[in-house]
Amino acid sequence: MRLTKSNLAKLELPAGRAEAIIFDESLKGFGVRIRAGGKRTWIVQYRVGTKQRRITLGSVEAVDPDRARQAAKDALARAQLGSDPQIEKAEARARASLTTGMVVKRYLDVAAQRQRERSFKATMRYLNQLWASLHEIPISRVHRATVAGRLTEIARDHGPVTANRARQSLSTFFGWAMREGLTETNPVSATNQAVEEKSRERVLSDDELAAIWRACPDDNFGAIVRLLMMTGQRREEVGGLRRSEIDWEKALWSLPPHRTKNGLAHEVPLSAPALAIVTASMAASNRMVLFGYEERPFTGWSSAKAALEKRLKEAGTSIADWRLHDLRRTAATRMADMGTLPHVIEAVLNHVSGHKAGVAGVYNRATYAREKREALDRWTEYLLGVVGDECPGEEQAAMPLQAGAGG
Repeated sequence: MRLTKSNLAKLELPAGRAEAIIFDESLKGFGVRIRAGGKRTWIVQYRVGTKQRRITLGSVEAVDPDRARQAAKDALARAQLGSDPQIEKAEARARASLTTGMVVKRYLDVAAQRQRERSFKATMRYLNQLWASLHEIPISRVHRATVAGRLTEIARDHGPVTANRARQSLSTFFGWAMREGLTETNPVSATNQAVEEKSRERVLSDDELAAIWRACPDDNFGAIVRLLMMTGQRREEVGGLRRSEIDWEKALWSLPPHRTKNGLAHEVPLSAPALAIVTASMAASNRMVLFGYEERPFTGWSSAKAALEKRLKEAGTSIADWRLHDLRRTAATRMADMGTLPHVIEAVLNHVSGHKAGVAGVYNRATYAREKREALDRWTEYLLGVVGDECPGEEQAAMPLQAGAGG
């Protein structure tokens, strides 16, 4: 019997049987299973080696005979070519059950151990909030068009730069998922950036440096900004400066690997004015983190920067389009102008690029301690000449700090 709509209506379960399979006479292996409760299901039966396999193709009510017959032909053809449709179906079911949200959770558990706190918080925000619409979709079914459409929405609602950051976070996530064998493709590939970003090249003038220095408030943020100017280090590094990182006798600030962006230990020689600021902060309180709260680093960057901008405006000086990171770039540029060699500037900044990248970075273990100190001392002397300030607290830096001093 050929299984057609009209013939299906004539089929009945033999008496005393709980179920039966009636095979199609024109396509070997294609049939319909009839059960006592009235359920009727299309099936296809085939062999893989010596083993017999059987898979269902859907109910008779949902799939018409022609479509069921074609699905059976496709399955039989795959079996003939060496595949196993039963395993393929199980794998497809498993992929469909693995949602993007489930994989995001696994990824964040890994990222929490690898990323710095600030970076991890941003990653969580992008993946859990801005990409929440993908969470219910199986990760294998997230397509480029879906990602591109959502990127357009993010750019509209949150701005193009945020869209770029969200795009990068999602791409990194899918790259990890591919390496874990959880998906085969990265749907972020070949999507457009919301805006073409250029690396900032802003270098502050001497007048701008002087204005910022003089506008610094007499508080933790003011101390941070002045240290950023003098040392050329990153704001998170200065904002999280710990009492235990300072060797007062050697006038040296030692950053452990977990506190640096590149994960490498870093030593910053402190000029007398820089050490004076650190010493004053140590004397002012017993906090472990000098500019933060107990064990936590400084926070509130945006509001503190806005307050500084207001002080600049009130002083009759408005500096356009500047960021705290520009202080780092300015220090590096001025040191170069003063004749400091590029590899020494890289050592001051803790950069592993250019002169210290690749094989050269492996074999060149020199820390350039003397050269770094000379460069930072020259730069600080120049800076204080620009801002018209004497070495702040120099007399205090010349006295040993008493253990436990503070208020």
